[in-house]
Parts: sequence; C-alpha cells; structure tokens
Amino acid sequence: MPKPFGYADDVRLPEFGLAATNIVPRATRSAAELAPAEYKEGRRALARKIGRLRPSVVAFVGITVYRRFVGPRASGGAGPKPERFGETRVFVVPNPSGRNAAFPGFRDKLVWYRRLARFAEAVGGARRRDGQ
Repeated sequence: MPKPFGYADDVRLPEFGLAATNIVPRATRSAAELAPAEYKEGRRALARKIGRLRPSVVAFVGITVYRRFVGPRASGGAGPKPERFGETRVFVVPNPSGRNAAFPGFRDKLVWYRRLARFAEAVGGARRRDGQ
C-alpha cells in the first residue's frame, strides 16, 4: 500500500485484493445486541460482495462474526482459516474493541493485523503468479 489507510479508505481495499467486514453495518456495544435476522441478511450481502469483487483475502474483524458467517464448521482463534469462497482466502483479526479480553492491549491486536498484512501479500502474490 502506498500510504497508511484511515477508516475512510476502507472502500479502496479491493484495489489491493482485500476486503474487511463486520457483517452487520451498525454499531453496537456487543455482538449480543445483533439479531439473527441481521446476521442472516449480512451473510447474504457479504457472499454477494465476495462473488462480485473476488478479493484475495476477506478479513473478519472478530471471531464472533467469522463464526456467524461460516457456521458450525468455523475453527477457533485469530489467524488464517481453512475456508475459501472461490479463490478468496479467509483471515480473522481480533476485534479492536477495548472490551476484547482475549487481546486486551493495542499491541496484542496489532500483532494480528501485521500477520494479516503478510498473509495478504503472500496470497495476493501467489494469485498474481497464477495469473489471477
């Protein structure tokens, strides 16, 4: 990436073969506030976007939304995941919320965002070498 991104630059992520999602596009204090119908609609919308944009990597922000999207077959923890959506690979980063007890500090979370960057570079490079 040529320069640091801010939140307003999220719409440019597909230019770099990336996509990030929270599945439900509204702010809440916790995932418990989201209704099953919101997740259901969010899954449909995200699946359409992945199919249309065909990013190299989809990064789920938080294990909860990843599990809600993938379902019972979801593996635990942050990091790369075995699921694929076509050629799109999956990576989970910790939720950046200060309420995230598993990753309490900024540095605890930053490690995973850096791993995502390396993973995306490796996956994107592999896709370019394969001609995709």
